[in-house]
Amino acid sequence: MPLFKIITVDEQTKVFIWKVEESYEWLADGIKLTPHCQSRVNGMKSEIHRRGFMSIRHLMAEAGYVDSDLYYDDHGKPHLKDDKYISITHSFNYTAIIISNKDVGIDIEKQREKILKIANKFTPLDEYHTLANEEALIRKLTIVWGAKEAVYKIIAEPGLGFLQHINVTDFDFDDSGTTTHVRFNGIDGWFDVSFFEFENFTCVYAMPSNSKPKA
Repeated sequence: MPLFKIITVDEQTKVFIWKVEESYEWLADGIKLTPHCQSRVNGMKSEIHRRGFMSIRHLMAEAGYVDSDLYYDDHGKPHLKDDKYISITHSFNYTAIIISNKDVGIDIEKQREKILKIANKFTPLDEYHTLANEEALIRKLTIVWGAKEAVYKIIAEPGLGFLQHINVTDFDFDDSGTTTHVRFNGIDGWFDVSFFEFENFTCVYAMPSNSKPKA
């Protein structure tokens, strides 16, 4: 059972990551889905999406939850019925959840050249001229994208723009964390972001900051 990693962020916050290697049949065995979720799985044309969906239910079980404990609001944001916060992500053969007593967001992304083509849609590219090579640029852009995606999942409001409204504080790879600032539709807030890399993937998770960073 490839539970890839559990990260204890603090006493109330944990990250669970799964490496999807099993068949759909193996993953589905013993997992009871709500009629709504079963209908969703049945409608998925991609086998990796179906397997990823079921692997997330195994991650929830690791955290002590079943499928019926999960529901989605009108904006598509997931919630737990016990009022804990949850965020969900999947990328290729990895899935992950983060559960906390604070609002949280998580994102996993595969490090790919494709991000170079869309970078100007979510960040000012001229800020990255000091990076040594293309590999470093791809790595950094993937972290920035993941940070913005994780924060977007926390706020979950239509119209929130990655380029216009979410700013990621510059960081070094060794930092393993940074902050983001969001100013949008009455929101003026800071978020703490943590990141790590593995097997050419990047995982980023975020939560509201307890204090405004010093300038």
